[in-house]
Amino acid sequence: MREDKALVEVDGSPMICIIARELAKAGKEPIRIAISSPEKIDEYGKVIDDDIEIEWILDAKKYAGPIEAILESLQDPQCKEIEALQLCTVDVPWIKSDLFVSLEERIEDKDVLIMPHDGNRSQPLLALIRPCSVLELLESSQKMPLNDLFSSVPHSLLIEDPSVLRNVNRFDDLK
Repeated sequence: MREDKALVEVDGSPMICIIARELAKAGKEPIRIAISSPEKIDEYGKVIDDDIEIEWILDAKKYAGPIEAILESLQDPQCKEIEALQLCTVDVPWIKSDLFVSLEERIEDKDVLIMPHDGNRSQPLLALIRPCSVLELLESSQKMPLNDLFSSVPHSLLIEDPSVLRNVNRFDDLK
């Protein structure tokens, strides 16, 4: 998919707008959005509802991968004050605010994180995480897939309908 996924429309709305709305409905504001360049602030800002509180995080390394973007965001001193932080990618336009609320309700005190699971695999990029613990994990880890890394610490899983967790990698995925 060569087009910017964030701006691909699903049911008449850009995916970034859908995700921001669902996070806001779940009370997850401010929403921190990692961007590759300052121009993305204008591009994305035009389509996201004005009443949603957004904090823009510029990637230090342009087009960093998800692990690098998470690590960079967690290194912000403000994260030390946050008990739980919701991760979410832009390419899951069928996700609903109920999922974010359920993750928050079901995370246990002993958990470093809780991830949705579709019956086949967990979805680490949709995890609710304890920022300080996950920062330590990412800083001390060898290059491992995020799914393996998150599964290596105390965590819970929330079984969710696979159609809700479906992500968009190709235009065919929108059918």
